[in-house]
Amino acid sequence: MELICSDCDRTYPADGPWRCECGRPLEFAERPVPDGSPPATLDRDDGLWAFSDLLPVERRVSLGEGWTPLVDGDEWGVQFKLESIFPTGSFKDRGAATTISRALGQGADWVVEDSSGNAGLAIATYAARAGIDAEIFVPADAKPGKLRAIERTGATLRRIEGTRQDVTDACIEAIESGVTERSEGKSSESGDAYYASHAWDPAFFAGTATVAFEIAAQRGWSAPDAFVTPLGHGTLFLGAYRGFQTLYEAGWIDSMPRLLGAQAAGVAPIVEALGGDSNPGAGERNDAADGIQITEPARGEQIVEAIEATDGDAVAVGTGATQREHDRLARAGFHVEPTCATATVALDRFRDRGAIDDKDDVVVALTGSGLKTS
Repeated sequence: MELICSDCDRTYPADGPWRCECGRPLEFAERPVPDGSPPATLDRDDGLWAFSDLLPVERRVSLGEGWTPLVDGDEWGVQFKLESIFPTGSFKDRGAATTISRALGQGADWVVEDSSGNAGLAIATYAARAGIDAEIFVPADAKPGKLRAIERTGATLRRIEGTRQDVTDACIEAIESGVTERSEGKSSESGDAYYASHAWDPAFFAGTATVAFEIAAQRGWSAPDAFVTPLGHGTLFLGAYRGFQTLYEAGWIDSMPRLLGAQAAGVAPIVEALGGDSNPGAGERNDAADGIQITEPARGEQIVEAIEATDGDAVAVGTGATQREHDRLARAGFHVEPTCATATVALDRFRDRGAIDDKDDVVVALTGSGLKTS
């Protein structure tokens, strides 16, 4: 499917560059929008590929990802979408399945990604499932459990000192210069690597859009009043926006939910862009929420546009509140990583700000498993 720049409207062939000449992200030029009524039944054994008619890529690899439970979070007055229940323990499997499928369709035999952990593990795992090599750039201080899991897939692990943005910069430099390393000592020529980026590849967002398809189907083809998720690069946030938008345009749901994002205090560029307080802890950086410490999200403008289009909001959450809420979730039976707790902390903030009220029907994404954080 042809690609188009999200900013300058340049077009590229399906196997074009990973970003536009102007430096902005590329999108699929066409977005499948279904005709007719919602399906009466869906084969959940197909996982997220049950929605193949709504996806712009062909299924080439799968581990049965999708159809995560939607359960009551009674203490919080919401429903939780348990995105931690995935083959690699995070929602990133949605995007990895579609991204690696796209890479295989272009004949790629190895991929490169940068990640704080979850996306890297997802890409490495699906690459291993597909029988291709992977090289994953990660922060040197990333959670050891995540790094060990990536290494066990056989992927080459590149530890980068510095910030999360330094990791992305190092990965992009390697991609553009061709200085990359395949597993088992194999080297690459410039241009051989497929950049399977969860922040840049449009196929990743096509995969995460399936969270909206599932939520609507699980609720009898109705959308919640609001959808809340941790917010870093916005892969689930934007995917949900695009998924609900597709369903709304098709007439399968009657309204769009408000999209609400929780960012880490001290690393909250979207909150800043909206004119909010990005550091309510007066200088504190929320290092507990390591999964969303993104200073320069590749699609930051798109995230802001999605918030404004849905009358949504974003707030920054501090370390102490994140840690306390992480413990509270565990005591209620939800064993998730600390980053997830930012979303439930944010609920009170959103209620105080009037973004949601007690009568609203709210779904919160619990995005990653706690089993990888030790």
